Amino acid sequence: MRIAFLTAPQGVEEIELTEPWKAVEEAGWSPQLVSTAPGRVRAYRHLEKAGSYPVDHVLAEDGSDAFDALVLPGGVANPDALRMNERAVAFTRSFFEAGKPVAAICHAPWMLVEADVVRGRTLTSWPSLATDIRNAGGTWVDEPVQVCDAAPATLVTSRKPDDLDAFCTALVKEFRTGQA
Repeated sequence: MRIAFLTAPQGVEEIELTEPWKAVEEAGWSPQLVSTAPGRVRAYRHLEKAGSYPVDHVLAEDGSDAFDALVLPGGVANPDALRMNERAVAFTRSFFEAGKPVAAICHAPWMLVEADVVRGRTLTSWPSLATDIRNAGGTWVDEPVQVCDAAPATLVTSRKPDDLDAFCTALVKEFRTGQA
């Protein structure tokens, strides 16, 4: 399976990129870094610069066709920048339209709000997004991980880096189920 990790050129929370990436590799799948620009993505540890990672694919207009699932890492700046990019929003929405599983952690559900795929779903996130999620028609819960199987696509969400073990376990399980 090819798993898209969508990030902006700067601002992704490093551990929210690298830990799910490792989980995807350990499951035997191929993680692919997708961004809005070629080159490298600059990661952060909160507000401090961290590593940089090579972009595998520049966001194109073709949607989710090349991928089997989507991971949206957090960090405040990352989803805030992505939700202002029409192609990134359309790319995210295309996974739901195609019935492919999606996982989002921390502030990444902002992309789900912008893509208008939250309505009728139950999810979690960094607590400051609760009102945004409710205003978009979703139900926000304060849980380490939340799996929502509402049609057409399964959604795995998590609150913060402390929840990464539960998040990674759930995304691998749900992506594997979506593969069957």
